[in-house]
Amino acid sequence: MIDRLITNIQEKQNPTVVGLDPTLEMIPHFIKEHCFKKWGKTPKAVSRMFYMFNKEIIDQIHDLVPAIKPQIAMYEKYGPNGIKAYIKTIEYAKKHNLVVIGDIKRGDIASTAAAYAAHIEGVDIDGAFFDIWKEDAVTLNPYMGFDGIEPFIKTCADKDKGLFILVKTSNKSGEELQDLQVGEEPVYNFTANLVKEWGKDLIGTHGYSKIGAVVGATYKEQGDSLRQRMPNTFFLVPGYGAQGATAADLSGYFDHNGIGAIVNSSRGIIAAYKSQIISDKHFAQAARSAVIAMRDDLRGAIKI
Repeated sequence: MIDRLITNIQEKQNPTVVGLDPTLEMIPHFIKEHCFKKWGKTPKAVSRMFYMFNKEIIDQIHDLVPAIKPQIAMYEKYGPNGIKAYIKTIEYAKKHNLVVIGDIKRGDIASTAAAYAAHIEGVDIDGAFFDIWKEDAVTLNPYMGFDGIEPFIKTCADKDKGLFILVKTSNKSGEELQDLQVGEEPVYNFTANLVKEWGKDLIGTHGYSKIGAVVGATYKEQGDSLRQRMPNTFFLVPGYGAQGATAADLSGYFDHNGIGAIVNSSRGIIAAYKSQIISDKHFAQAARSAVIAMRDDLRGAIKI
């Protein structure tokens, strides 16, 4: 997975991942009206409009970006219908050769962790195999330690999948736990050391492990320091754009070859039409323009 992701980034000269995290408020009026008229004000209608919305955005951006990152909670909110839209979105993205990072942030132990690992492992039902979710990588919360990560690691090796483990997140209140001092170091440094250790045997041809880290863009000094601490760990970087970080904040997250990280933008891209004086019928074209602007911004600060 990590080598495929890096190859995609290099081919498109763009370390951008688009977060497909739709909300009902983001959906253009003409799509919402169509779906409500056909299926009523129901979870099924929302599921259909989310997929229509995502599909048009993918059509406009797939030639520009290497990956998408759908946040499963936005879909789970609407129950089985929402999950159907999540899976269909992933299937459609993979038809366009996009790497898919399932933003699921699971974090449990023992048999529960093993069950969650089916997101990237698939399931065997008495000899019949099903890859239900079709994600290439998923995000995990490491708070419960190695027991919550171990079931996923074998799949990374055997099936070329990947993980992105929360280390230093972009939200302000993350400091309450992640920045606690243990001796003379913050907790996130200890988490970084664990992630580095867990991924040391899964290094790909580009020098990066299949076990990556989530490192927020909103903490430049910490991000720069973590890059030095974790030279073989690929970063998934939230916090660009809507949360305030700029391309200039991210130069230290990349290595001297301009690789090592992929930068996420969600509402700044998929809801770009709302900040532009255009018809909502052109929402997908607005998303494309926002991707191009982000790509050019990153290129100006980072040697890709």
